[in-house]
Amino acid sequence: MKPTILRSPRLGLFVCCALACTLFAVPGAQAQPAPAAASLPDFTGIVQKNAPAVVQVEAKYDGGDKPQLHGQPGGMPNDPQAELFRRFFGMPMMPSPAEQAHTSLGSGFIISADGYILTNNHVVANADKVIVRLQDRRILDAKVVGTDPTYDIALLKVSAGGSLPTVQIGDSSMLKPGQWVLAIGSPFDFDYTVTQGIVSAVGRNLGNQDQPYTAFIQTDVPINPGNSGGPLFNLQGQVVGINSQIYSGTGGYQGVSFSIPIDLAMNAVEQLKTKGYVTRGQLGVLVQAVDDDMEKAYKLPDASGAAVAQVTSGSGAEKAGIELGDIILSYDGHAIHGPADLPPLVGMTKPGTRVPVVILRNGKKQTVQVTIGAMPRDQNAVDNGGTMPGASSGSAALGLTVKPLDNATRSQMGLKPGQGVLIGDITGNVAAQAGLQPGDVILMVNQQAVGSVEAFRAATKDVKAGSTVLLLVRRNGQNRFFGLTVPNGK
Repeated sequence: MKPTILRSPRLGLFVCCALACTLFAVPGAQAQPAPAAASLPDFTGIVQKNAPAVVQVEAKYDGGDKPQLHGQPGGMPNDPQAELFRRFFGMPMMPSPAEQAHTSLGSGFIISADGYILTNNHVVANADKVIVRLQDRRILDAKVVGTDPTYDIALLKVSAGGSLPTVQIGDSSMLKPGQWVLAIGSPFDFDYTVTQGIVSAVGRNLGNQDQPYTAFIQTDVPINPGNSGGPLFNLQGQVVGINSQIYSGTGGYQGVSFSIPIDLAMNAVEQLKTKGYVTRGQLGVLVQAVDDDMEKAYKLPDASGAAVAQVTSGSGAEKAGIELGDIILSYDGHAIHGPADLPPLVGMTKPGTRVPVVILRNGKKQTVQVTIGAMPRDQNAVDNGGTMPGASSGSAALGLTVKPLDNATRSQMGLKPGQGVLIGDITGNVAAQAGLQPGDVILMVNQQAVGSVEAFRAATKDVKAGSTVLLLVRRNGQNRFFGLTVPNGK
């Protein structure tokens, strides 16, 4: 008899169970043992061993407004009762305890027995005093040895009069999506809270202008305000990341958390110890994504790589022969799938290192050796394999006129003699919608440099309906690619 499918979850479950019992009751049939449940990891050993090396970090501010925290909030949440009064009874004179105390709360962990502690920069930024609380309830004053806002790393030092418990540092480069990870921290001031999850992705670039050099570990470990700066452990009980940010529309955990790889953090630690600041490598290019228009224009098999939109004069990239329009395919043996892959690799390279860079030019691959320079300490997102802001291009027809440029104007725009032609007018609606403007300077057409009206006409004379033309355009001191697809028909 065919069983009836019932919509009630409880009744449906009951019918399935009854049916199963009937089937197993068939004479002569032998009951089969139920399959063993898949074993889940037991985190108790990791917690017992490492919790003593995790600390609660309090950054105190003497006066003035509480500083704006970097990234997602790591400080104490407002008192719910005070917030209720403010919201519904209109009592702004009742500040929250956090506002009264001017205290930022986060987490950290001890990396050496002599008292060095790692946390996030945004937890202690501009603090007048920093203290740490240990699991054994000791409260210690902490000195800020050094910070790096770009990596969001802060190195603290405490004196405890003896050897302190420490964590074991792991290898974040070995992490893979799907692996179990564990966090210990103080969310909402609930100290030594343990949460677990899996690695959702690695090498995640968030597109932040202030953190372009961090390839984050993405997890689904519940992370909330107060977890910032705490450790992320693997199943071997090793620290593989520093919990740093959450992706949330409400300020609370929504299943997407980000941690700074410990490899990057420890590189910064050694520099902060020895010289008090962090030096990053400088390649000397600005890059943008290889979009559909570039893929068509260059006849590429896919959209992998990072297109060079600007080369800094005197940089290692220029000296090695990297040119506008080149597509960077790999850096020091690491494949470059998109422009976000490049800055973290360059930033981690020690200045003076000679690095092989594979580029694609005119359909052919070639390898150039680039001597990496040092990024100026006050320059974080420029000339380092950084991505062009708004570097996307749309499809448009060639509907423009060009004018010659004199060398005096070129000099004012930072161009070389004989470089570029000026867009005089936009004559087509699609070109206007694509964002081309009168006054833009066209530097290249399909990787071919143009420096005169005649050269521009020669480069575009064979354009056919349905084909894509790639223009490298200079605007406001920055270069950007525009792809223009000639429509079929009128």
